[in-house]
Amino acid sequence: MAAVLPKLEQLSQRVIRILGCNPGGARLQGTNTYLVGTGPKKILIDTGDADVPEYITLLKSTLSDYAASIQEIVVTHFHPDHVGGVKDICKDVIQSDEIPRVSKIKRVSCPDADLGHIPYNFISDKHIFKTDGATLRAIYNPGHTDDHMILLLEEENAVFSGDSILGGTTTTISDLSQYMKSLHDILDLAPSTIYPGHGYVITEPMDLVRYYIQHRQQREDQILGYLGTQAQLGTSIMAIVKAIYVDTPENLHMAAAGNVLQQLKKLKDDNKVECTDEEKMVWRIKQKETKL
Repeated sequence: MAAVLPKLEQLSQRVIRILGCNPGGARLQGTNTYLVGTGPKKILIDTGDADVPEYITLLKSTLSDYAASIQEIVVTHFHPDHVGGVKDICKDVIQSDEIPRVSKIKRVSCPDADLGHIPYNFISDKHIFKTDGATLRAIYNPGHTDDHMILLLEEENAVFSGDSILGGTTTTISDLSQYMKSLHDILDLAPSTIYPGHGYVITEPMDLVRYYIQHRQQREDQILGYLGTQAQLGTSIMAIVKAIYVDTPENLHMAAAGNVLQQLKKLKDDNKVECTDEEKMVWRIKQKETKL
């Protein structure tokens, strides 16, 4: 069982973690939000869910205790447990009429969540955020979502990973091909610490990221191995699940099927498999074209 995280903790000279007070399911003990900087103006990374008075009270008291205010809000991605608290913060926490910038990477496939009168400041890959004692470099890191980014805290060689890497569990994926590239991008940064969007601080991140990559590669090899034993007509996703998730309880097979589908889509991108029946989702090893 994971250690219980305190609702408020100073993690380094520059980083304070405030739990979003929204525990449950994939959110573990809640969304990790972070105040970053050494001076009276701090950057807030992620905002938790909407309508969580306990979080708003905790954020207000923390800012008061540190004699600080929010210079800018940076959102790692569009999910409601990361962007949902923006309106409440701007309404109940900001002590002036000047609303801080709310910065994120723009969504590709759909409009971003409506923040009412609060505008987004859409940024691009490699954007630099600066505050007293801290420099944050935004790095586009899709796969969990199409707009996902991570932030490199240059003074500490630390990464705020959003939901690309979690402390204590694996994450959900919308595009595995993009996600695998994003994992390698994190490896290339060689961070000394990862501050995740959920869960505990990761102090040996290189080992964990390599494990993520190896785990996905093992699943890919298992899927290819199983498809290689099947007839050319192919087989269903659920048949693949039952063949390779032998130690997984049956009530989790539907979730496993989602993982298998992501693997198959990546393998299709890699030109290794093909779908022979879109309606029944039947897959097989990619057949070589016969030359006449």
